[in-house]
Amino acid sequence: MAHRPGLSYRFTHAITRTPSDSVSNGIRAIDSGDPDADRFREEHGLYVKALQEAGLTVDVLPPLEMFPDSCFVEDPAFCLPEGAIRLRPGTASREGEGAAIQPALQSRFDRVIALPGSGCVDGGDVLMLDNIILIGLSARTDREGAEAFAHLLTDWGYSAKVCETPAGVLHFKTACSTLGDDVILATRVMAESGFFGDRKTVVVADGEDYAANVIRVNDVVLVPEGYPQTRAAIEAAGFKTVLLPTHEARKIDGGLSCLSLRFALAEG
Repeated sequence: MAHRPGLSYRFTHAITRTPSDSVSNGIRAIDSGDPDADRFREEHGLYVKALQEAGLTVDVLPPLEMFPDSCFVEDPAFCLPEGAIRLRPGTASREGEGAAIQPALQSRFDRVIALPGSGCVDGGDVLMLDNIILIGLSARTDREGAEAFAHLLTDWGYSAKVCETPAGVLHFKTACSTLGDDVILATRVMAESGFFGDRKTVVVADGEDYAANVIRVNDVVLVPEGYPQTRAAIEAAGFKTVLLPTHEARKIDGGLSCLSLRFALAEG
């Protein structure tokens, strides 16, 4: 795939979903208390506002009580200018989320297809750069799903690579993000992984690993509040930041990227 400047951060639209009351039953690796649904919705409102202020048209979908984790819309789908791909989350309780988000995808894309085969891919394991898409293997993304996804992306004219996510990392993007312009933000273990070649890497400050999950949206980088050293490092690398609270999302293993599908619609 040829270098496509801005593919990883130049967006026109986003899809989000309002957290449900059942979000208190969301999946988490470590129990640090249940998220408060009302506070989560307040934080989500600030998130939507930040996307809008960055220039995006945001579709806000209604809550789905039967799927506690459904506000994390990044996991059941992946969007590119050419179309959307329904993924297959690797957790049984999330199996119906792809079908639930299908109408929202169809409202924005003429082309919506499902991940072939029976393997699993969570969108949180997919890192889009400007010349390659990295797919991390994890407890939620298996090799069958990752390879089927990579073949599909190749058919669409993209380069894709399957990576072995370091042990102890929930999702590939739990530990890294693209800042665009061939700059990566990553935890120390991810920065030393070799996945990013000769790209410049900004290393997350010790003790601030959660802040590895940020999103570049057009001219700003959305950063979780409470991680001042990492924010300073991002700004020192030349990027403008916007702070957002993610306290409730973090209680169920969520971060900024999880809460939206971001894409640029093809012209014409």
